[in-house]
Amino acid sequence: MGMHLLVFILVNCMVGTVVQGQGTRVGFYATTCPRAESIVRSTVQAHFNSNPTIAPGLLRMHFHDCFVQGCDASILIDGPNTEKTAGPNLLLRGYEVIDDAKTQLEAACPGIVSCADILALAARDSVILTNGPSWAVPTGRRDGRVSSASDAANLPGFTDSIAVQIQKFADLGLNTQDLVTLVGGHTIGTSACQFFRYRLYNFTTTGNGADPSIDPSFLPQLQTLCPQNGDASRRIALDTGSSNRFDGSFFANLRNGRGILESDQKLWTDTTTRTFVQRFLGIRGLAGLTFNLEFGRSMVKMSNIGVKTGTNGEIRRTCSAVN
Repeated sequence: MGMHLLVFILVNCMVGTVVQGQGTRVGFYATTCPRAESIVRSTVQAHFNSNPTIAPGLLRMHFHDCFVQGCDASILIDGPNTEKTAGPNLLLRGYEVIDDAKTQLEAACPGIVSCADILALAARDSVILTNGPSWAVPTGRRDGRVSSASDAANLPGFTDSIAVQIQKFADLGLNTQDLVTLVGGHTIGTSACQFFRYRLYNFTTTGNGADPSIDPSFLPQLQTLCPQNGDASRRIALDTGSSNRFDGSFFANLRNGRGILESDQKLWTDTTTRTFVQRFLGIRGLAGLTFNLEFGRSMVKMSNIGVKTGTNGEIRRTCSAVN
């Protein structure tokens, strides 16, 4: 049995038994819409085939949804002051994938599958498509009716200290290990120069002006990719050398001073979180952590934040608008 297959089986067996809180459960649509998960999977696959960047996009969108009003698809609602208009959400992408899946699900099972569940399933399927683990996704969420840009202030920011990051996660029932694990999702995807260029030139007033936590041999490469007066929207891989593959190399890059976002690199420079990074790296003398397994567990935990079930919320007919 290959190691990849073994990890896949372990993840499915162990994550499937994780606490499924607040009324969600694995297989919620087994009788009401048996093709629900396969429809989402094939939709994500089709979009991924033509544009692989939707994988990190959908993973990030699920994260941003859950951190504001809970995992209730409030990120998907259109309007002049909704969550999607807030600064941290302006560059989110993948809305068309969710809309496509919803259209197909409404044709197959009208009024049954929530947009919040589609988003949770699509995030998992995105990880699988980038060679990451699978996990059993508890479903049964209902969609929220409230979406306000001002609520997005709770989202973790790229300049946040570790203390602030830990607090933001703790406020939602996620611990420090969950923080390090979920930020590890940056193993896929990119960031625009505008979110880290300040680290390359005018971070300090001494020396070369760069953030001293950046590997000096890596700095010229970043400065070439993001010139001081260059295109602020140019996108750079968050996991140098492995941006399209879901793996643990992100943590090795942090150890080597090659984290792109300031908030990511702090996971290594701050002793509170460094231990977890070291455990993912298998540092001798520490109890090891398996990234694929822990990522599935933390995603299940995150996907149950503030979910609406039963008579709370609704099943939206269109994901971009309340009924």
